[in-house]
Amino acid sequence: MNHYLVFVYGVCFALIGGAAFAMMWANIMSIDMKPRPIKPMKPKHPEAPEPGEEVMYVDLSREKLEDLYND
Repeated sequence: MNHYLVFVYGVCFALIGGAAFAMMWANIMSIDMKPRPIKPMKPKHPEAPEPGEEVMYVDLSREKLEDLYND
């Protein structure tokens, strides 16, 4: 039984050592690789304003809110 456990330990040790070496090798080789291009931008929403187009908005600055509260 003891020889069986030593064999299993040796196989597991070799697997972990091989995986660690493979990961280090891949990390070192990836240093010189060019980065992958970023995904293309998402399409613009159909209701998004065009550049220069005026947009309605609500001003929630502190002064405006205090004026509304005092009224």
